[in-house]
Amino acid sequence: MTIIIKKQSYTIPCSSAFRDVVIKLAENRLVNVADLARSILLILPEAVIRNFPDPGEPKVGDREKIILKSGSSKGRPWMRKPRLQVRLNPGYEISFVRRALNLAVILDENSYSVKLEKVKAGSNNNSTKFRSEEANGLNQSSNIKTSSEIEQMLEIVSALSFTPLPEGLSNRTDALHVMGFFPSEKPDKAIVHSKFRLLAQIHHPDSKYGNHNRMSQLNAAMDLLDV
Repeated sequence: MTIIIKKQSYTIPCSSAFRDVVIKLAENRLVNVADLARSILLILPEAVIRNFPDPGEPKVGDREKIILKSGSSKGRPWMRKPRLQVRLNPGYEISFVRRALNLAVILDENSYSVKLEKVKAGSNNNSTKFRSEEANGLNQSSNIKTSSEIEQMLEIVSALSFTPLPEGLSNRTDALHVMGFFPSEKPDKAIVHSKFRLLAQIHHPDSKYGNHNRMSQLNAAMDLLDV
């Protein structure tokens, strides 16, 4: 018998700056905010997420203006805490989801990295060693199972990857899309090179996630932006 778990809608209060960064990252990856949170929740051990900084709730003066759409005050403006809305499986704490989203942002900025390593002889064959490394050299270790979690991770990598342009790249806007930037962005060469190195590790045909078409377009994007 198949058991269907109904998703829960979470309201995540956060600073307006953090909200904007998370939304921008989701748009760059062509996914929604829940997908970003889910990718971290599936891949990383709970202990690692809990030990990661919580960006916290917005400060007293940090509010967003909305127009009420129902009730006796319909049509009136209302100042409320900035927030993110995500639909996930039930049971998560708000601060835990916020930490997961913070991890997604930090990972994208290349100031934090994760590695999956083979288990040494004599270890539990049903798990792999997980190591996270911060830019300052702080290390943490834990174990995660390797069956469905790894398959889900591969699906997430595929889902977060850019869709190759059917006609190839013809201009700078196309190149920005392939590299995961907004069309209006003007990233400097250092940022472009850093993003290229990260994406090349994923999309190179020799990688287990590799794709020849994506790598070709990634190279073409680099040619257009590295000027």
